[in-house]
Amino acid sequence: MDLTLLKDRALMLKKVRSFFDSRSFTEVDCPALSFAASIDAHIDLFEVIVSPEKRGYLASSPEYGMKRLLAEKIGNIYQLSHVFRKGEKGALHNPEFTMMEWYQVEVTFTPFIEEVCDLLALFLGDMPKEILSYSEAFLRFAHIDYKQDSIQKLIATGKEKELHLKEEDREDLLNTLWGCLVEPHLGYEKLTVITDYPPEQAALAQVVKKGKEMVAERFEIYYRGTELGNGYHELRDPKEQKKRLEKELEKRNSLGKPPLPIDYHFVKALEKGLPDCYGIAVGFDRLMMHRHGLKEIAPILPIPWEVA
Repeated sequence: MDLTLLKDRALMLKKVRSFFDSRSFTEVDCPALSFAASIDAHIDLFEVIVSPEKRGYLASSPEYGMKRLLAEKIGNIYQLSHVFRKGEKGALHNPEFTMMEWYQVEVTFTPFIEEVCDLLALFLGDMPKEILSYSEAFLRFAHIDYKQDSIQKLIATGKEKELHLKEEDREDLLNTLWGCLVEPHLGYEKLTVITDYPPEQAALAQVVKKGKEMVAERFEIYYRGTELGNGYHELRDPKEQKKRLEKELEKRNSLGKPPLPIDYHFVKALEKGLPDCYGIAVGFDRLMMHRHGLKEIAPILPIPWEVA
C-alpha cells in the first residue's frame, strides 16, 4: 500500500464526516452481522456460524438497520461501514469494501441529487451533470426501445455488437445489454444521473405514474463508465416490500441459489412508519480510485484482499 494513498484515504474519511456533520446528519453504526439477510437475487452473502444452532450473515449494506432507525424518527442519518459481498472480485469489486450510505427525510429529488453531487465533488472536483431517463439512455447509446423491442430484437442488437446472448428472462437480458452497450458511455463530459427505471427494477424504490407509464423512482450516478451510487425514493409500503422480497427469493431459487431468511424486523419497521425519504449508497473505494486516476480499487485498499 502506498502510504500517500493511505493518508489521503484517512483525510477523505474525515472530509466525508465533516460534510455530513455540517448538514446536521447523525452518524449511525448498524451491525455488520445479523440473523436475517438483505435479499437480492444477484448478491450473495457470507454466512457465519454464530452457534451450533444459529447462522448469521455479514451485511451487504447497512440499509435494513438504518431504516429501522429511520422508523424511530431519528432524522437524517449516514453510515460509513465495511460491507461484504461473496464472489465479488475484480478491478472494481472486492469481497469487502467501504460503503457510504445516507438517508434524508422530507426532501425531493432535485435537492437530494444536488447534495449527492456536492459530496462527489469532494473526490472528483466540481462537475456539471446531466439527467437521463433509463429509456433515453438506452435509445441514445444502444438504439434500443426497451419497452417495445422484442426479446428476439434485443438479442439481434446484441449480436450486432458481438455479444453472444441467449433467450432468457427479459430483465436479465436488459441488464446485460445495459452493462455492455450503455454503461461504458456514461459520465465522461459530465456526471450522468440515470432516472425512471422500469418498475421491474424498482428494488426498494417507490413506483409512480409519470405521464402514461409507471416508473421506479430510482436513480444511479455514473462517472467515466463506472456506477458510483444507487439511490431511491424509498419504498414505505410494508406489504409491497414483503412481496418484493419474496419475489427476489423466487428469483434466487430459479438461479439455483440458496434461500435467505426475510428480515421481519425490517418489515415491521415499515409497518411502524418510515418517513418520506431518499437514500443512496456510494462506494468509497471507487471514489478514491477515480480521485487518484487509477483503473482498479486494489491500490487504494489499506490491505488487499489476497493478503488479508
